[in-house]
Amino acid sequence: MTATLDHVVLTGGLPGGAAAPFVVVPADDPAGLRAHRRLRHRAFVDEQGLFAGSDHDDVDDDPRTRVLVARGPGGEVLGGVRLHPADRAVDHPGGPAAAAGRDIGWWRGSRLVVTDAARRGGGVGAALVRAACAAAEAEGALRFDALVQARSAVLFSRLGWRVVGPVEHRGRAHVHVDWPVQRARRLAAATKAPLGGLLAGLLGGPLGTPVGFLGDDAAPVPGSDLVAASDAILPSMVERDPVWAGWCAVLVNVNDLAAMGARPVGLLDAVGARDASFARRVLRGLGEAAQAWGVPVLGGHTQLGVPAALSVTALGRTATPVPGGGGRPGHALRLSADLGGGWRPGYTGAQWDSTSHRTGEQLRHQQDVVPALAPAAAKDVSMAGVLGTAGMLAEASGCRAEVDVAAVPRPAAATAGDWLTCFPGFAVLTAEAAPSPGVAALPGTVTTGVCGRLTAGSGVGLRWPDGTVTEAVGPVTGMGPA
Repeated sequence: MTATLDHVVLTGGLPGGAAAPFVVVPADDPAGLRAHRRLRHRAFVDEQGLFAGSDHDDVDDDPRTRVLVARGPGGEVLGGVRLHPADRAVDHPGGPAAAAGRDIGWWRGSRLVVTDAARRGGGVGAALVRAACAAAEAEGALRFDALVQARSAVLFSRLGWRVVGPVEHRGRAHVHVDWPVQRARRLAAATKAPLGGLLAGLLGGPLGTPVGFLGDDAAPVPGSDLVAASDAILPSMVERDPVWAGWCAVLVNVNDLAAMGARPVGLLDAVGARDASFARRVLRGLGEAAQAWGVPVLGGHTQLGVPAALSVTALGRTATPVPGGGGRPGHALRLSADLGGGWRPGYTGAQWDSTSHRTGEQLRHQQDVVPALAPAAAKDVSMAGVLGTAGMLAEASGCRAEVDVAAVPRPAAATAGDWLTCFPGFAVLTAEAAPSPGVAALPGTVTTGVCGRLTAGSGVGLRWPDGTVTEAVGPVTGMGPA
């Protein structure tokens, strides 16, 4: 968290442009924690009488709790705030069981306090709130809320928080406020939002995508049982990790075919490299992956003396391709994923590697997931993450997705925020009108669970254990219903 905060220039100045008299930093030393607690006690116990004797609670004893303090030029603590997972938020509507006893990406802020001198100077409270928002997102929060005294509502509104409503707490007027976490929206905007405008004149119509498959990552070849998919790997990734890039070029293509229920039958590759040595490393990863999934490389093109580039086209077969846009309001949303493995070195929080440690037999068996489930719609989870992919499935289906955050299958080593916005290796979202008997036939490497539903509307909402629904992302691609 320190590194994240260092990037947020959390300093403040006096009105009139005087030199910055404070900086917001983590209170990672006992003296800073004690100073924050002294300020809390003076404000909430001695002056306001909100607590009798002490405001200490279980949150203070939770090792996950983070405390930020504003320090003046001499290191003195001018104010502080704490943030923590909601399952230990004992002093808040919803109670300690609100998050079902585990961190699901729901964090809360509390005990915001500043000294009288800092309050007169201005800026310290606002800087602490902004710092808490940055720290919560760094911890993987997808929801960040707080219960604040009514007189503070103006401050939080000015900082971009949403006022949910009034709450009477400890005999005083409070308001429940919510910070609109933008993580999923930023990812969708960076990866998928331009597609509708870019592809409007290319897809659809008599020479375009087959009817019903607009927005899919693979497409049925008219007049045959073939399905075709094509993916390019980020040039920066090819340059940085060529063997892994070669492996992933196969992985993402067989996943696209698997989401449609197709078995891969062949690959074509296009490789750009500065020299033969570099190209050999890319092709090594590609060849190892092709062997693992048991799919031949039929041909391709290699260009030397150029910047790093890699794309692969895959062909598969199925007589009954499953569209990504076949969902309807009322359908259940299911995630089936391989939770094994861990973060790819160098890509923590962005790429979960569930495949490189699997045997070829295990990888090939995962291609049976969609045929076994026989869903109405399916999409493999792409670089837009679970939430962005849910948005694309819902958009192509002409409806809205609501994800029950606590029900999403997730590895213990990943925060909810990272898992729902990362590339997860092998994971597929499906929409089903009724529970599938094929669940019993899924491979042992795959964890599956219903984690939401499709409803009327658009975008993706996150449903939390207290019944609240927050907005994760709107329509993702702008391509509209399939």
